[in-house]
Order: sequence, then C-alpha cells, then structure tokens
Amino acid sequence: MKNLFKTSILLGFCLIAFTSMTLKPKRIIFFGDSITQQGVSKNGYVTLIRKALDSTKYDIIGAGIGGNKVYDLYLRLEDDVLNKKPDLVVIYVGINDVWHKQSSHTGTDYDKYLKFYQALINKIQGVGSKVVLCTPSVVGEKKDGTNELDADLNKYADGIRALALKNNLPLCDLRKVFTDYEVKHNPEDNEKGVLTTDRVHLNDAGNKLVADQLLPLVR
Repeated sequence: MKNLFKTSILLGFCLIAFTSMTLKPKRIIFFGDSITQQGVSKNGYVTLIRKALDSTKYDIIGAGIGGNKVYDLYLRLEDDVLNKKPDLVVIYVGINDVWHKQSSHTGTDYDKYLKFYQALINKIQGVGSKVVLCTPSVVGEKKDGTNELDADLNKYADGIRALALKNNLPLCDLRKVFTDYEVKHNPEDNEKGVLTTDRVHLNDAGNKLVADQLLPLVR
C-alpha cells in the first residue's frame, strides 16, 4: 500500500512536469501598419505588452508594415499571420486607408474597407484563432473635431465598432481613447507632440496608452 502511494505521487509529479513542458505559450500577433511596425521598438506598444506578460505563457509577435492598408493586410495574411498559427490576432489598421485618400489618393473607400476587414475576420476565425479589433486613432491631435480628417476617421471607427458588434468581438476603441485623452491633456490644442511625433506615429506616451488599453484584452 505504501509503495502504491509513493508510485501515485511520483506519477502525479511526472504528469505535472510533462504538462508544463508540453503546454505551448499563447501566441498573439499584432497585425497592422507602421504604427505596429514601430510598436516592436524599445518603447513601442508591442514591446511594452511583451514586457508586461510572462514570456513562458505568452509569445508576442509584431506583424506591422509601413504604409499598409486593410487590403495589404489581407494579401499577406496567410504568410505573416495564419502560417504562424496564432491563438489571438489584434487587427490595428485604418489610418492609411483614410490618410492616403488625401495625401496620395490611394486610400480605401469606406465600403471596401469594411469588406476587406470582414474578410480578415472570417479567415482568422476560420483557422480557430480569436480576434481583437481596434478603431483607427488619429491623424492630427487637435481637439473638438478640428483636424482635417476627423470626420472620415470617425466614420471608419464607427464601421469597426459595428463589425465588433456584428461579430461579437472584443473592441479596443482607440479612436475614442485618443480623442478623450486630447481633451484632458492637450490644453494648447497642438496638432502633434501629445501622443504622436508627427500627428500619426506614436511617441512614448502614445505607445503606453495603446499598450494599457490592449493589455486586458489579450491576457
């Protein structure tokens, strides 16, 4: 009886050890444009999230490419995301889809933006991965809707909110978070320098804000 008890304990310890070795960390891919590309830098939001999570339990990957729009993400989805077998994909795209309509006339019309975005959701969920959506943040930091592209950004953000509701997905509403932050922390109504370096790309404060918002959604 005594030997049987010892054997049971030994088997229990072996099972725990085996389970610990075979459990794979949760793989999270942040999928986006230059904001996410820069997010893997020293103080970037992807790096901040990686530092905040246990590396034995989470595998954090940044998959951002500068200038990308939603259809660029769709075209590289297989190679840069699905082939890596993620457990969770955070989609953060939309700034260039709006911004490039003005700057180079290569942006994405609203209807096409939502169709490509829904196609991304369908393909990611089709392989069993979970999805978190993000609304586009800012092109210019002035308050009270006075940046030139605020109306378009609000429209595209509303579209993402609707997709999150339709697909029953978690939403990181960066558009609202950023505009609310500017009201409180931009008394001089500057167009950059509060959360961004150039009206679009994040400074340290912007990266921290994004990391803080996303962290509860990816744990």
